[in-house]
Amino acid sequence: MNLQEIPRVKTLSKEAFIKQYFKPQKPVVIERFIEDWPAYSKWNLDYMKEVAGEITVPLYDDRPVDYKDGFNEPHAKMKMADYVDLLKAEPTKYRIFLWNILKEVPQLQKDFSFPDFGLKLMKGLPMLFFGGKDSYTFMHYDIDLANIFHFHFEGKKQCLLFDQKQNKHLYKVPHSLITREDIDFANPDYSKWPALKKAQGWICELNHGEVLYMPEGYWHYMRYITPGFSMSLRAIARNPKNLSKAIYNIFVMRNVDNLMRRLKGQHWIDWKNNRAIINTNKNLINS
Repeated sequence: MNLQEIPRVKTLSKEAFIKQYFKPQKPVVIERFIEDWPAYSKWNLDYMKEVAGEITVPLYDDRPVDYKDGFNEPHAKMKMADYVDLLKAEPTKYRIFLWNILKEVPQLQKDFSFPDFGLKLMKGLPMLFFGGKDSYTFMHYDIDLANIFHFHFEGKKQCLLFDQKQNKHLYKVPHSLITREDIDFANPDYSKWPALKKAQGWICELNHGEVLYMPEGYWHYMRYITPGFSMSLRAIARNPKNLSKAIYNIFVMRNVDNLMRRLKGQHWIDWKNNRAIINTNKNLINS
């Protein structure tokens, strides 16, 4: 894969962000944007255990999609206190995915503010993501193709990004938001996945207090180098094509996929995975 480092800046004004990154839809890491937030000094795993320890949280791992699983259905559940203890004790594949902190722990709202990037952020959807050492998300893009601001806390996290123009090289699974789950994006096997050589993307490591801007519909693969967590704030897609695709994903694609899982079972999952290879190889031959 042809990966270039995501640009890094210390701080960034609203005007500069809109001109240099939002309008051209390019990612950026802002290193010192939230140092005035209480969260910057307070948010770590121990603090989360203190304020949310008794809450039961949904957990996900890296097992392949099964037809019996609902859309974004968790693989396990655990008390937050026990989960933090697990993260600190040993590597674990279990991650927290799309955990709404406003709903679950309202007091955490006092630790951060909604920044003015010149985009209208969806204030009801600040989501937290946790992971243990070497746990990772499959390469995917978000169902609403939103503009995402990803704030990282504690430790280090590796992020790989691709824009939607790279779909033909990524072995995208049809009727879904993911690539083939058996691709190791940390160490891809090009003999098995030759089209990945043509993919052009971005890479960075996020540290505590840094924020990554991911433009509309960007694919992202996240790997926790150390145990840690992040918060995402999002703004609705502005590009009409992306907005219409988001509406389709939410109201059509997701429901069709769930229906076909019920009707066809594992055959539906296997067919989609096979089509990902066929479609990508066809593009590779024609390119």
